[in-house]
Amino acid sequence: MDAKKFKKIALVGATPDPKKYGNIILKDLKTKGFEVIPVNPRYEQIDNLKCFKSVKELPEDVDVIVFVVPPKIGLQVAKDAINSGFRKLWFQPGAESKEIKDFLDSEDVEYSFRRCIMVETRS
Repeated sequence: MDAKKFKKIALVGATPDPKKYGNIILKDLKTKGFEVIPVNPRYEQIDNLKCFKSVKELPEDVDVIVFVVPPKIGLQVAKDAINSGFRKLWFQPGAESKEIKDFLDSEDVEYSFRRCIMVETRS
């Protein structure tokens, strides 16, 4: 997957906490001109963006869903995403697991493990 081709990116695990990667990634992608959609059931808004409670609520035209959550949360969210029709999933380093990989390998999806979206979208 070529991260530079994405336009609309959903970020699972987005947070308003500036010390966490869920916020650092959100701000980095926004600065680079991507349309970022935060996903976190705890917030209504993050960084002046509407925050979605679940991937099930996302608009269909999202190019990729980026995960910055622990693997045990990521597995269920990945299942929800695939059941909702999304086929491109990006797991930030630390968000992946063998269980997630085994599940994704059984599905018709593209996914990325161990690559940082911030590094892959650098000019």
